[in-house]
Amino acid sequence: MKTKLLMLGALALFVGCGELTTSNANTDNSVGMASLRSVDLLNENGVVLSTSHYIETSPGESVKIERSFENAPPLISHSIDGLVPITADNNQCTVCHDKALAKDVGATAIPPSHYVEFRTHKSTGDMVSSERFNCTQCHVPQSDAKIVIGNSFRPSFSNDALKSSSNLLDVLNEGVR
Repeated sequence: MKTKLLMLGALALFVGCGELTTSNANTDNSVGMASLRSVDLLNENGVVLSTSHYIETSPGESVKIERSFENAPPLISHSIDGLVPITADNNQCTVCHDKALAKDVGATAIPPSHYVEFRTHKSTGDMVSSERFNCTQCHVPQSDAKIVIGNSFRPSFSNDALKSSSNLLDVLNEGVR
């Protein structure tokens, strides 16, 4: 009797699992397709907000948008045409934003956190860390994209200066010393 119940339970589990995989539920490559994307999640070709236009102003001519939250990467406030792709050997962003040059050209300096190797906790001196040379990995150009899904998030800043600057390295080092 015990064996029959065990076999019946195993059969029910097997059939139930089969139903889960063959049901009409959303699959990994169909989630969100109806409302946000016009292509399958495994296909990145053509995934562009058609109603969005990136800023086309030259460096120094644009208006900066406030950070989305404390220590958020700031948006790029100028066109990046001709500046990408960024490689370890060719980073046009550093021409203006390098900490030694930024003040003289009126640009925002690359923050101290970008001159530290986080894995070793060692300064890279005057060289941008090999972990952070690819600026567009975190920083994106400003655009006029419409909000697709609304939310009630409101940023909270420790102080007003952090709306346009970062204290990320200080935060990361809190309690480390």
